Amino acid sequence: MAATVEAYLAGLPDDVRARVEEVRRVVHEVVPDAGETISYAMPTFTLDGLPLLHLAAWKQHLGLYPLPALDGELAARVEPYRGSKDAMKLPYSKPLPGELVAQVVAVLVERRRG
Repeated sequence: MAATVEAYLAGLPDDVRARVEEVRRVVHEVVPDAGETISYAMPTFTLDGLPLLHLAAWKQHLGLYPLPALDGELAARVEPYRGSKDAMKLPYSKPLPGELVAQVVAVLVERRRG
C-alpha cells in the first residue's frame, strides 16, 4: 500500500498515471489550495484539512468518490459516468470529461464551504 500520492502514482502503468495526472490538474484548477494525501489507500484531495475527493485507479477506469447528489442538467450529464450511487467512473477508453469533473469538484467545494 502506497504511503504517499507519489508512491501511488509510481505503481501505476504510464497511461493510467497520465489520466490520474489529468484529474489532479483539473482538481487543482478548481481548488488551488487543495492538499493531497493517502486515505483509504487512495489519493485523496483535502480542503481545509478534511477529505474532499478520493481517486482510485481501477483496471478499466478511474473512480472518484464521493459523487454528491446533483440536480438538473449537471445530474443528467454525470449520469453516464455514475458507477454506483456515490461514485463517478471515468473509463480509460474515453477522453476525460475534464469540464464535467471540474463542475462536480466545484459542487463539492461549494457544499463544503456552503
